[in-house]
Amino acid sequence: MGGAKVDSKDPVRGIISGGITGGIEICITYPTEYIKTMMQLYKEYSQKGVKYCIGETYRNFGIQGFYRGLTPLVTFSIPKVACRFGANEWLKNNVFTDRKSRFQTFCAGLGAGVFEAIVVVTPTETLKVKLIHDKLSKTPKYRGMIHGIGSIVNEMGLSGIYKGLIPTIVKQGSNQGIRFVVFEDTKKFIQKTFTFLPEPVTLLFSGGIAGAASVMCNTPVDVIKTQMQGLKAHQYNGVLDCCKQTYQHEGIRGFYKGTVPRLGRVVLDVAITFTLYDYIGRVLNLVWPPKH
Repeated sequence: MGGAKVDSKDPVRGIISGGITGGIEICITYPTEYIKTMMQLYKEYSQKGVKYCIGETYRNFGIQGFYRGLTPLVTFSIPKVACRFGANEWLKNNVFTDRKSRFQTFCAGLGAGVFEAIVVVTPTETLKVKLIHDKLSKTPKYRGMIHGIGSIVNEMGLSGIYKGLIPTIVKQGSNQGIRFVVFEDTKKFIQKTFTFLPEPVTLLFSGGIAGAASVMCNTPVDVIKTQMQGLKAHQYNGVLDCCKQTYQHEGIRGFYKGTVPRLGRVVLDVAITFTLYDYIGRVLNLVWPPKH
């Protein structure tokens, strides 16, 4: 990452910095992720909007309601972001080595996104969606993360936590490819044009723009992924059937359910992630000086 003080030649530093970043970031942004997921799973919430969804959640469950399903995301957010930045650093050092090429920057981000989707994100997202969906049902059957994992595996086999793998790969791959390119380009533009801005503001703004760009490009993929990982996933005979049913029942708008809360969540997420990654990397280099 241009400007970041993490040693770009050492993926291990990327893994450590990314892991710490992931744990902090998800605790800050999870309520927006929860609202986004609710609006994608329930037509009533999608139709009545973000304000209604927030109000109903608070009325029924209080403040803690916005953190239901947080445990699996905290548990896996650390390895998720660690995988992302570690893989990105490795790919930039060994495969896509031209740091000035937008295409190679995109490919390194794409590869990192695919890697995290397979290793961490798909099982995490499946558990998150199913736990949230279950909590809202009239007769919840999961008593928490451990019980939820056991129940899903017992009922559906190990493949049960890999529902929606293909759309998750597409989502994460495109997410990271877009974000790394837009982040670098935006940061360079701001540094040249608005030289008076302090570096943290530049990093936050660049990350926010990168997050917004990824949301506008792939929200339909996120909607399909969420629906295929919910408790009603059995209604869909694959990705194409899910797309077909979504269009038949809700039209084009159905593919953009939850865009507003997702936009808020992702802009905040990516802004925080890139900024924290940069500064945590600097601290890491102080306590563990890189070898040159």
